Amino acid sequence: MFRQPLVVATGLSKAYHLGAAIVPAIRRVTLTVDESEFIALQGPSGSGKTTLLNLLGLLDQPDEGEVLIRGEDSRALSEDERSDLRRDRFGFVFQSFNLIAVLSAEENVAYPMALAGVLPAERRQRARELLEAVGLADKFGVRPDLLSGGQRQRVAIARALANRPAIVFADEPTANLDSHTAEEILGLMREISDSSGVAFLFATHDPRVVARARRVVTLRDGSVEADVRT
Repeated sequence: MFRQPLVVATGLSKAYHLGAAIVPAIRRVTLTVDESEFIALQGPSGSGKTTLLNLLGLLDQPDEGEVLIRGEDSRALSEDERSDLRRDRFGFVFQSFNLIAVLSAEENVAYPMALAGVLPAERRQRARELLEAVGLADKFGVRPDLLSGGQRQRVAIARALANRPAIVFADEPTANLDSHTAEEILGLMREISDSSGVAFLFATHDPRVVARARRVVTLRDGSVEADVRT
């Protein structure tokens, strides 16, 4: 059976204005992401990794080119429709975790489900199931400031999966983690991808992430230099 790609980006370009200067960030990038893929976007600082992640995740809009989400042209969507798409079909894991400090681990994971209108009993059950899945069954009621970096990243992963996304975008997810914790987190995400079919797309400098990836896309000066399946 033919399966439509999750994300198809064609001819993406994006530049930023710094005073009077125009700085190109992404230049005519074309990329397709399918179900269950585990992709590392690597490249030196300034190569365009985070910009590309933001464009594919509809957090920003390109100056040129198009992003199709399961065949739907994102340019035709209103901002509210883009927001709904990010909420319902995408998950995000950020370098700085971006957890809500006054909420417990369970409440942080439940929050995206509350935005999606999931009933309280269901979101409580799913939040606890996700926290158990990431090894935090004893941390339901604990706030982020009382968790280690690795535990906060696990909460962030659980939150990213709350609304059963098709794809998770992760920006330098191991940057603040020690080597042992980073390996555990990467192994966890690989297991989730294998078991549930969720695609993961990482922007990273970390060779450990690159080593775990099934596909490595190398960016240089805003363009794709190489796209290799491992």
